[in-house]
Amino acid sequence: MSLTALRHDWTLPEIEGLLDLPFNDLLFRAQTAHRAHFDPNRVQVSTLLSIKTGACPEDCGYCSQSAKHATHVEAERLMPLDEVVAAAAAAKAKGATRFCMGAAWRNPTDRNLERVAEMVSAVHDLGMETCVTLGMLTGPQARQLREAGLDYYNHNLDTSPEFYGSVITTRTYQDRLDTLAQVRAAGINVCSGGILGMGESRRDRARLLQELATLPQHPESVPINLLVQVEGTPLHGTAALDPLEFVRTVAVARLLMPRSHVRLSAGRTEMSDELQALCFFAGANSIFYGERLLTADNPAAGHDRRLFERLGLQAEEVEAHERETPGACERCAAG
Repeated sequence: MSLTALRHDWTLPEIEGLLDLPFNDLLFRAQTAHRAHFDPNRVQVSTLLSIKTGACPEDCGYCSQSAKHATHVEAERLMPLDEVVAAAAAAKAKGATRFCMGAAWRNPTDRNLERVAEMVSAVHDLGMETCVTLGMLTGPQARQLREAGLDYYNHNLDTSPEFYGSVITTRTYQDRLDTLAQVRAAGINVCSGGILGMGESRRDRARLLQELATLPQHPESVPINLLVQVEGTPLHGTAALDPLEFVRTVAVARLLMPRSHVRLSAGRTEMSDELQALCFFAGANSIFYGERLLTADNPAAGHDRRLFERLGLQAEEVEAHERETPGACERCAAG
């Protein structure tokens, strides 16, 4: 098996076989594939801002923003444009090259989408890559975001089709795939991944990766989240995932989608520096940077800088003229 070839026909037995490899063998293969397509010592840095928080009508079992769960999150209106631009400028000053905006909606209204499109254009003008996560989209809405200058749209598959109904009942798996298809058809880069540690099996993790890796075009960004357990959500109290299982999943994501950015997203506050270092060795080459991810805590920027220094990693710089095809982004991280 080539460690660098792009494939879209991965079978479940093949993926399970990779997850079952001896740990050292798996990481060696993943690092080899990673080096074939990326500088192994560069990490892309993104910042995520919740532009509309809480009161989401969905029942995602992990989410603190669901109106169906008794959590600490209070509903807030869509942020003003000037506050969003100020937050983006501050993120850029701290080294972020991509600014992701998340809104707790099932799907945006056309009026709300107009306001988000204004935000996308303004952040685009700062010379940053743009990403939004707004829920489900129609074809015309995706095209409107594309015209506003959106680079990425995030819409996570979350887990396997088989386990999905144990986590979410208000939106189907096909709904998520349909939104990804609308985003891709509009010429927007896709950001799509999942959440680990929700009580799923290794086979479920393999099936999630299979769904992503057998899309007609691999997602340009693949966020791998570790469940952030929030009191009041149905998944609070779920048994913790073995950290090495998380690393294995990152490594297999790198092997299946060798040209994608694999992002360490939600849950990094629960990871030791050593665990994150293993993830970078396994092929992760993107992180969310900043103290908050939507409503969840994230490691302080200073801590991340010190970790990068200890590991000899450098933040990847993206100049405005090097931007990829404009696109959009949904909820890039659970929380």
